[in-house]
Amino acid sequence: MLSLFKPKAQEHRKLPAIAQVRSFVDDLTIALFPVIDCGRSRKIKTKKLRKKLGSILSPLEKRLDDPPSVIAERFIGRLDDVRKDALSDARFIAEGDPASEGVEEVIMAYPGFFGILVYRLANRLFKMGVPLVPRIMTEYAHSITGIDIHPGATIGTPFFIDHGTGIVIGETAWIGDRVKIYQGVTLGALSVSKSAASSKRHPTIEEKVIIYAGSTILGGKTVIGHHSVIGGNVWLTKSVPPHAKVYNESKVSIKENNKK
Repeated sequence: MLSLFKPKAQEHRKLPAIAQVRSFVDDLTIALFPVIDCGRSRKIKTKKLRKKLGSILSPLEKRLDDPPSVIAERFIGRLDDVRKDALSDARFIAEGDPASEGVEEVIMAYPGFFGILVYRLANRLFKMGVPLVPRIMTEYAHSITGIDIHPGATIGTPFFIDHGTGIVIGETAWIGDRVKIYQGVTLGALSVSKSAASSKRHPTIEEKVIIYAGSTILGGKTVIGHHSVIGGNVWLTKSVPPHAKVYNESKVSIKENNKK
């Protein structure tokens, strides 16, 4: 019979509470875009956000370059930049989706927007050297949307995710401005070896690329040139030049039944 791992009480104190991080993400998104709160007009003050983040980071203090309060102050001070980038994403999505009725709908109802927004918030903390918390943030978004973006990925502005379910973007992926990605796309690594952890393992997607549903692009040396179109269900492990069109050729047969 397997015994469950039971960490000691002092070990719990060295880790942030997952529920607290998720609550912080909810507060952040509402603070940036109050319309997400469905008209309840719950005001989230920056003082509360700073205090909450400081509390989350407190168990990690020995692993941080700066005190939790300093990191919290710096992070909250940059939220306007995140909001600006996220609004650009929302407009880009609204402009590119014929089904969209406008930016407000995108902000309130689109999983792609939520996944990108949480990534942009987590990426800020990741760049500040904060361990674990950025991953909890993006995994929270993953659990809600099916969109798995590592907080260490580099993603330009604006960025478009449509539908979103099943999208995977790895830690060292680099994505340029005005890129569009559809459901089921994977930007992954060719190797899962731990020895390659510090190397660039995921592809580079240059600006104004469109990647349609179900495509898989692998490898740190793989570069998709700007203005390229990658069709659905394509498997790529080598680079593509700018302005290329890559399609997966498949034969579809339709037989009509003429019997009455």
